[in-house]
Amino acid sequence: MTIPFTRWPDEFARRYREKGYWQDLPLSDILTRHAQSDALAVIDGERELSYRQLNQAADNLAASLQAKGLRAGETALVQLGNVAEFYITFFALLKIGVAPVNALFSHQRSELNAYALQIKPALLVADRDHSLFSDDGFLNGFVEEHSSLRVVLLRNEPGEHALEAAIARPGERVASASTPADEVAFFQLSGGSTGTPKLIPRTHNDYYYSIRRSNEICHFDNRTRYLCALPAAHNYPLSSPGALGVFLAEGCVVLAADPSATLCFPLIEKHQINVTALVPPAVSLWLQAIHEWGSNAQLASLTLLQVGGARLSATLAARIPAEIGCQLQQVFGMAEGLVNYTRLNDSMERINNTQGCPMSPDDEVWVADADGNPLPCGEVGRLMTRGPYTFRGYFNSPQHNASAFDENGFYCSGDLIAIDEAGYITVQGREKDQINRGGEKIAAEEVENLLLRHPAIIHAALVSMEDSLLGEKSCAYLVVSQPVRAVEIRRFLREQGVAEFKLPDRVECVDALPLTPVGKVDKKELRLRLAERSQA
Repeated sequence: MTIPFTRWPDEFARRYREKGYWQDLPLSDILTRHAQSDALAVIDGERELSYRQLNQAADNLAASLQAKGLRAGETALVQLGNVAEFYITFFALLKIGVAPVNALFSHQRSELNAYALQIKPALLVADRDHSLFSDDGFLNGFVEEHSSLRVVLLRNEPGEHALEAAIARPGERVASASTPADEVAFFQLSGGSTGTPKLIPRTHNDYYYSIRRSNEICHFDNRTRYLCALPAAHNYPLSSPGALGVFLAEGCVVLAADPSATLCFPLIEKHQINVTALVPPAVSLWLQAIHEWGSNAQLASLTLLQVGGARLSATLAARIPAEIGCQLQQVFGMAEGLVNYTRLNDSMERINNTQGCPMSPDDEVWVADADGNPLPCGEVGRLMTRGPYTFRGYFNSPQHNASAFDENGFYCSGDLIAIDEAGYITVQGREKDQINRGGEKIAAEEVENLLLRHPAIIHAALVSMEDSLLGEKSCAYLVVSQPVRAVEIRRFLREQGVAEFKLPDRVECVDALPLTPVGKVDKKELRLRLAERSQA
């Protein structure tokens, strides 16, 4: 049984193999190649796991899941936070050929149901520490609703469904069942702008190449001590080079529950962390903490700070080496594939003012105008890309794929960019209806659809507004049949089971929404109103 997905055309697959990008190895090789190593792999609070122990834990869980009847070609829905079990589960599933969707810990009922409807999982792995799973109310309903579910494992669960027990129990030898390297290994989450969260099939070949190449550019090796403070399931701290890059290089990953300075600074000092990755709002908070505490001494071991997820201002960029005391590397990538890095030997001007250049010689990137025609160097337009680790289609989304790709297989990300003569990219904004709230992507349509369920709301439009800390916040413009308060709207959305970061930061009730000539809501006009008001 294989998972259907849009494959690369044969001539591209052949070229990527010939050039050594695709090596036909399973992603589990990242761990199994170090299976006999006693070097430290993961630090999670007081827990420390060597590579040998991490591999054994993954083997135990894999054997346990096989014993429960899970087979290659099936799927799993996993929701774990920044804990060692996240990596154990990920590698266990890779070993038995089960493709997971790794939901973020911030996701709630709405997102989990949307993912389950798409992949029809045989397995659910979750955590009692999450509010949805603190009792069995949601869980029972979820299992009932999604009849494909046969196995449930829960972290911090004392009973028969205990994830920890399945990991601790030495199993029979795992029957190696990894899917072929050119098949789907797992699904990434798209931060897309459409109402239903879309899934990105990633193959072993394309993802492994992305990690290997990232390591080469970022110089990750066995001395790398990486602090994972962003959500572990996010593409950026997972593979750019992220935790998987660290594991490939036989370095050490230290887990933090969140990127706050109060939590991270002591961890950096204690474990002599030399690399971490942040989004711009977290950088602002770190700089603020250094200013307030009057010292960056705890960060003395840090040599490289990666910043991505949202555009970093040049002003903020320049402060990083001066105040944090380490090198900055800008990262601009997408779960769909393409990753750009500033290089470690780039000039300060380039590091501060651009979002880097593509990492692969075979990343094809160009800029299109509104009609799909190429624009000259330096002009702003739509990013178009294809390459050895950029996907060729969303999972089971033929309609969306028809508009997201051109006839030559180039993916249109919705980002507005300019490319200079040296191939370096500056991100100018987004074409898609998406709000980037501190690196968390909000699909406006998704929230609007949920708002319209409220009995008093007639029309709804969610738009971005500039914010000095988060880059963007969200404002909901509502046409209502009776007065509603912002607190009531947020409570209503929480009841719909939506992630906290998607709740509107501001609510404005208006008599009518402005429309474009073709009758669509004129969001440009709404954003303009907000900008004018903030300047007034």
